[in-house]
Amino acid sequence: MSNKSYFGGALAGIKTLLTGMDITMGEYMTRKVTEQYPENRKTQHIAERHRGTLVMVQDENGKDKCTACTLCEKACPNGSIKITSQMVVTADGKKKRLLTDYRYDLGDCMFCQLCVNACNFGAIKFVKDFENATFSRDKLVQHLNTAPSEEEMKQYAENAKVAAAQANAAKPESPKLPKQEEK
Repeated sequence: MSNKSYFGGALAGIKTLLTGMDITMGEYMTRKVTEQYPENRKTQHIAERHRGTLVMVQDENGKDKCTACTLCEKACPNGSIKITSQMVVTADGKKKRLLTDYRYDLGDCMFCQLCVNACNFGAIKFVKDFENATFSRDKLVQHLNTAPSEEEMKQYAENAKVAAAQANAAKPESPKLPKQEEK
């Protein structure tokens, strides 16, 4: 072992130690930026791509855009979306699917946005809400849609009765065959 390699190694060690101390002191002297979180909720910058909470989008009449096609439910890898619907008859006699419940479990959601991408109608979207902490997992289950009112449901039931009466009136009577006598 030579003295040159020993002293050369010691000097290299001291050099790396001083380089590390220089970086540490440089960080120590820079001004720190601390977010005052609870106080700056209104002015806090949230990234454009942030996915916080899923919400239902409404049209210009204040109705939910969701048509209960269940594409978002099928696209969700975790099954955090459950859609309940029923068939109703509109005023013009056509059948349509009516959304009765749109259940979204925020606790199971991966925030992958596959449900939003699968929706053809733009009925759901993620908003930048980030304060989702609760003491109970039950509070993370949300019902996003506005349930149809009793008045709307009565109107749909009345439309169904009218459509059934029109269908019966338009149906031609089948000719009755005379009974044959047994021998």
